[in-house]
Amino acid sequence: MTEFASRVGFSVTVIDDRPFFANKPRFPEAEKVICESFEKSFDLINLEKSDYIVIVTRGHRYDGVVLRKVLKYDLSYVGMIGSRRRVTAMKKELLEEGFPKEKLELVNAPIGIDINAITPDEIAISIIAQLINFKNKETMSKFGKNFAIPEFDKEVLKNASEKSPKPKACITILSSKGSVPRKAGAKMITYPDGMSIGTIGGGCSESSVLQKAREMMRKTAGERSSFIEHVDMTGDVAESEGMVCGELWRY
Repeated sequence: MTEFASRVGFSVTVIDDRPFFANKPRFPEAEKVICESFEKSFDLINLEKSDYIVIVTRGHRYDGVVLRKVLKYDLSYVGMIGSRRRVTAMKKELLEEGFPKEKLELVNAPIGIDINAITPDEIAISIIAQLINFKNKETMSKFGKNFAIPEFDKEVLKNASEKSPKPKACITILSSKGSVPRKAGAKMITYPDGMSIGTIGGGCSESSVLQKAREMMRKTAGERSSFIEHVDMTGDVAESEGMVCGELWRY
């Protein structure tokens, strides 16, 4: 699930109390992996209104531990895995403990959009789909379905403006043609060690540009430099290379 969440733009933090489970090699797409008890883990994260919490622990008891902590915060989304029977029983228990009914009604449980998911990957996709729906619904309700979401990422702009002890490259789409996932103005940041923030469309095309950007940083040894890369994504080229169509980058 962390892979899917990361690919659609979420910055993922994974928390579990098992060292063999909560480690970076197991979750390479996660920005942070925290190995700590569920109770103490909340002292290590700074939850904000914009955060999304997905509760999918290894047991119903631990789900309850996490949910009791989470209900103390004002968040954009809270979802918890579990059958309808177990969810109903837990909500009843929490009501008896004094948790507000209106807060419990905001918990998305059972979690995910109903797509008749069976396999773990299908369940993960149903959960990520619900996260995307919550992320975009406020904007759509304000501006309507015809609203064009600006091609910028706050996290990318923040990192682009901050000083860094190590080199970094800012990749920008200057112009695009045809149907593409990201339009002109979309940016992403990448570092020589392979860490990247944001996306310019994904696929083999993005991977190729990232590789060239990192090579440039190594060769220039921290000095300022830039160049324009043209990527042909039309016709047979796009089909054979697995690219989206018609984008132009500068970094």
